[in-house]
Order: sequence, then structure tokens, then C-alpha cells
Amino acid sequence: MNFLIVGLGNIGKEYADTRHNIGFMVADELANQAGSTWSTLKHAYYSEFKQRGHNVYIIKPTTYMNLSGKAVNYWMQQLKVPIQNVMVIVDDLAIPFGSLRIKPKGSAAGHNGLKSIEALCGGQTYPRLRFGIGDNYPKGRQVDYVLGPFDKDEQKELPALIEHAVKMIHSFVNIGIELTMTNLNTK
Repeated sequence: MNFLIVGLGNIGKEYADTRHNIGFMVADELANQAGSTWSTLKHAYYSEFKQRGHNVYIIKPTTYMNLSGKAVNYWMQQLKVPIQNVMVIVDDLAIPFGSLRIKPKGSAAGHNGLKSIEALCGGQTYPRLRFGIGDNYPKGRQVDYVLGPFDKDEQKELPALIEHAVKMIHSFVNIGIELTMTNLNTK
């Protein structure tokens, strides 16, 4: 069986360690732990590994966040991965920092990357790993917040949270979304 893991983020040094790029950070750790390397291919940085007889493909779209659906749709077709085997890793303002939740489907909730995937990949019925970044920003400063770095306290917690996110992805591939939600969703 084939799985496509999509870490959402923006390319470029100015975005590297921002909240909006947590999907890239999780994808990097997933590939790192698997000992796989990245290639620059059409619409994405691409990596792959095998896990218990499954082909696991990882992409980090190079289309910028607002056009993520273009890369996801292309790679789903190329690799023949059904939508239910696509896991999108996304930053989420609606849940507190430190909270990680996998869901089998859901709305874009104003997230431009998810809106693009929804528009180009056939709706809202794809799994996503929502990485809570909280909403600790002054009114009207949402863009600065999501495109800003994690604060010092958050940076201390990030490695363990990224590690848990990787564990959730492995679980999704090995035992499916329902058991992963039951066993590993936090707060």
C-alpha cells in the first residue's frame, strides 16, 4: 500500500523556522529518522522510504502554501495514492501549542494551504495532522504570528512535539487513522 505524507510550509530561508512551516519540520524529521534523503522534483521536495511493506512518500510542496494543492494533486496522481492515504501536516491556530490531533477529514478553517488542497484534490475527506500553534497574537497580527518564529519556551518543547508527530505518522501508516486518533491525539 502507498502513503503520501505532505508537510505544509513555504520555501525560502525567511520562512525556515516559522510556525507556518511546522509541516516542513515534521516531514524533515520523518525523513531523517528513516534515513532517506530529499530530491527536488516537480512541485516539491521529495523523499521516500519503506515501512512494513508500505511505500511511504514524503513531499514538501515548493509551490508556496497557497498553491499546496497543485503539488499534492500532482503527487497523488503520480504515485497512485488514494486520498484516504494522504496525510497533510498543518499548523493550526485553533488548537493550543503542544496539542497534536489527527483527523480523517475537516474544513480548511481559513488555512490557505488546506483551501488549495480542498479545491484541487476533491474536497475535505483527506486525513490531516493538526499541529497546534495557539493563537497568542494581538488583534490584526495573525500573519506576523504564523510567519514568525516559535518563542523560546515553545522552541524548548518543539523536539518532543515533532517526535510525537512522527510517531503519529508511523502509527497512521501501520495501524490506520482510527486507532492512531484514539491512542496518540493529545489534549
